[in-house]
Amino acid sequence: MDHQNIRIRAAVPEDAKTLLEIYRPYVEHTAITFEYEVPSEEEFEKRIRKVLSRYPYLVAEEDGQAAGYAYASPFKEREAYDWAVENSIYVDQNRKRRGIGGKLHEALEAALKEQGILNMNACIAWPREEDPYLTKNSVDFHGHLGYRLVGQFYQCGYKFGRWYDMVWMEKQIGEHLPIQPRPKTFEEIRGRIF
Repeated sequence: MDHQNIRIRAAVPEDAKTLLEIYRPYVEHTAITFEYEVPSEEEFEKRIRKVLSRYPYLVAEEDGQAAGYAYASPFKEREAYDWAVENSIYVDQNRKRRGIGGKLHEALEAALKEQGILNMNACIAWPREEDPYLTKNSVDFHGHLGYRLVGQFYQCGYKFGRWYDMVWMEKQIGEHLPIQPRPKTFEEIRGRIF
């Protein structure tokens, strides 16, 4: 796959409108997100700002147009979890299978490693049987990237009149030490990466 026309950059809050249009069909037509209502542009901008206060929020551009985005958020809010994140990737529905998701993940992982994050976790909706709203592609995608399945919750998400499971997958990306340095913020490492 030729990635030369895909550029990864850090998001800015002003990207909210464009990225929201990538996210919208996931809410309205899939069970990939368990969100029912498309957030407002203001709410989406707030979410971007919150992530950027600590973690990477990245945009993939293909031929100068936003084609997808990825970000990390706290795995849990308690301090002992500071070395673990939950990550999310969304690719424009019309630009799938072009390597954009892989390129986003590669950049996200590099930034998180630079921050000193050790564990990447993905919370993934899982259908017992594939249907028009959800396939098993996300689990396959993460498995290909080196994630392993660490847990499954049964019939915990209800959308479009159907019950869905949810799985957690994890990838360890750093060395776990007896005395672990505190992770840096994205702002602290941003100049070295983007």
